[in-house]
Amino acid sequence: MVSPDQVKAMIEAQLPDAQVTVEDLTGTRDHYQVIVVSSHFEGLPRVRQHQLVYGSLQEAMSTEAIHALTMKTYTPEAWSQVSGAVS
Repeated sequence: MVSPDQVKAMIEAQLPDAQVTVEDLTGTRDHYQVIVVSSHFEGLPRVRQHQLVYGSLQEAMSTEAIHALTMKTYTPEAWSQVSGAVS
């Protein structure tokens, strides 16, 4: 098991400019939902964006410290459009 802060730190280590939101979906510290906003995603297809995030969490996922992960990834521009629509 890993804490939400640890998940956030692992992603930020791989994507230093990222804005990361982590939600523990079950309270068991092994099922997470993350939202990651990073300029590193510019020009990349969604699959490649997700691969970057999975890569940052590879060790935790391979040991099943993180059992399940859902994610949404955005470029800063896309996030401003989505978050503007949500507000």
